[in-house]
Amino acid sequence: MTTMQRRWRKSSHSGNQTSCVELAHTMTAVRDSKNPAGPVLTFEQPELTRFLTAVKAGRLDG
Repeated sequence: MTTMQRRWRKSSHSGNQTSCVELAHTMTAVRDSKNPAGPVLTFEQPELTRFLTAVKAGRLDG
């Protein structure tokens, strides 16, 4: 399945904004909504949980 064939979803908090990430639950994949043809991060469920926890805690802020 290509990245364009996956069913992508973004948070309802994003509204019509394009500055957000989107999730594809079929492969637990994450992409940037501004660049849907760009790179995709894929995670197994435990990895995704750790990644989201780190994001929420601000540990990945640059």
